[in-house]
Amino acid sequence: MPEIDAREGGLIAWQWAIYASGHTTRANLLIHILTVPMFQLGTLTLLVLVAMASPYAVGGGAMMVGAMAAQGRGHAGEPQPPVRFRGPLDVIARIMAEQWIAFPRFVLTGGFARAWKSAASESNQ
Repeated sequence: MPEIDAREGGLIAWQWAIYASGHTTRANLLIHILTVPMFQLGTLTLLVLVAMASPYAVGGGAMMVGAMAAQGRGHAGEPQPPVRFRGPLDVIARIMAEQWIAFPRFVLTGGFARAWKSAASESNQ
């Protein structure tokens, strides 16, 4: 098996290659289906309100932080822990890629449904 943090093909390809293995429990899947839209709305809110010089922009940031805190708890319950971050810029890049690309792709390609079904059958054994 290649090194899990080799990132061959770039961040998006690497994240996608390991994505399903880090999203296998119903608790984590439920957290993600609820908080990814919250993160996305928070991102858009933050950007729009910063552009408008509104002091309420902090609300968008708070939504993003809340979503990340919840997802961190979800990932803590996964059999395979997340790959460690390489540094602050990696944190930002990976979070944005997961929230805006990997998770929506996971849902749209049926990965979420397969993981949900698999988690149910494993809990019944």
